[in-house]
Amino acid sequence: MDLTYRSASEQMQALNQREVSSRELTSAYLERIDRHQEYNAVVTLDGDGALAAAAAADRRRAAGRADATLLGLPVTVKDALETEGLRTTCGSMDLVGHVPGRDADAVARLRAAGAVIVGKTNTAPMCQDIQTSNPLFGTTPNPHDPRRTAGGSSGGSAAAVAALLSPLDVGSDLAGSLRLPASYCGVHSLRTSYGIVPTRGHIPRPPEWLTTSDMLALGPVARSATDLDLALQVLAGPSPDHSAAWRLALPEPRHRRLCEYRIGIWIDDPYCPVDTETRALLDQVTRILRDTGAHVDDTTRPVSMADSDNLFQTLMYAGSTASVSPEAFAVEITAAEDLAPDDHSPGAAFRRARTMRHRDWLLANEERHRLRSRWASYFTGIDILITPATPTAAVPDQTGLPVPERHITVDGQRRGYWEQTTWLALASLVYLPAATIPAGTTADRLPLGLQLIGPHLADRTIIHLADLLTRNLPTDNVSAAHRHNVAPE
Repeated sequence: MDLTYRSASEQMQALNQREVSSRELTSAYLERIDRHQEYNAVVTLDGDGALAAAAAADRRRAAGRADATLLGLPVTVKDALETEGLRTTCGSMDLVGHVPGRDADAVARLRAAGAVIVGKTNTAPMCQDIQTSNPLFGTTPNPHDPRRTAGGSSGGSAAAVAALLSPLDVGSDLAGSLRLPASYCGVHSLRTSYGIVPTRGHIPRPPEWLTTSDMLALGPVARSATDLDLALQVLAGPSPDHSAAWRLALPEPRHRRLCEYRIGIWIDDPYCPVDTETRALLDQVTRILRDTGAHVDDTTRPVSMADSDNLFQTLMYAGSTASVSPEAFAVEITAAEDLAPDDHSPGAAFRRARTMRHRDWLLANEERHRLRSRWASYFTGIDILITPATPTAAVPDQTGLPVPERHITVDGQRRGYWEQTTWLALASLVYLPAATIPAGTTADRLPLGLQLIGPHLADRTIIHLADLLTRNLPTDNVSAAHRHNVAPE
């Protein structure tokens, strides 16, 4: 069987057992990417560099030095992460010629672990959309239905893994930019606990900046929960600035068996309603968990979704102004000052958040930490919270529409475009780790995903439960969610 159909963990096993060489495996992926350009997921290739790195990995393994976690494994990375000597554009025309002289810290960790960087995956311009299309490379469609979006902004990452163009990718997540496309494309993803994977070298902010958004986290996209753990071993750790003294020892999973877990279920919410098929999936998962003997609480809520989302938007908008030019920001300040005091429209809230005084930001940040405390209290009695990943399966691509005209449809009702990420933003605001897993399909055979949220630094508990839950789902649910529209070759 073509090894490109296997998980990253299985491919690593094949490499370590000498069933295949890194050069052979890398060549297979390069050929597959070339054959299937309709996915438009891998937009910058480093074929020569990848083959050279693969050959070096083979020599290292032959010499008995196969001690690196990802030695010889071909991988891709989101085009928002800087790669030394390899074009990094973040989908922006302004960066069409940007060739970094240094790897992002996360990319450096992949290389140090022996990974072979094959190329860069497509993203929304400057990561600022929840579908993946830009003027440089065009649109990345959903591998399950090209009329639908792959999600964004890490749409290229998720599509590449789903279409078997890459076994593993590293993307970024602020409002759900990693988890949304993973859910839409039927693959696994992990937004890591804030702070455990260094983000220096991620665009935006502009190239060579040392800081980034206070809610940004990096993480893997993969084909299994086991693969998420494999990537976490490589990515997690103190930043280079702190590594002289700090060490990271993530806690082991809280329990061993599914029946031992205490699981919260949040099926729906009037603030961001989900459709009938998504509710049915959550109901099914609730029954499965109860049948295993797990303790299930489907009534307690850690926070108000409305309050959480409003605060998230305030802090996200405030943080997004860091790299705006002084002239453009001056225009925004004037526009905010001209707002009527009784104007509480979404546009007014956006302008006020973008131009808030530092004291107002401090007050909002204090409220964020109060919410963090409420989540921590919730997790004293619950190990993991399961929610919908998105209100619906992948929505139609809306690249041709201006953003104000875009929307989604939930059970026949028109809803806001940005509600695609409302459930995902619950974790982003308060620095929590969250995974998405493919757990079912719609009547149209589109993947449906679940989100698993855990306490800060409980990344391994989330991954463990994701693996156990996947194993207990009906086979048809999981196999269909992984199905793509490329026939075996």
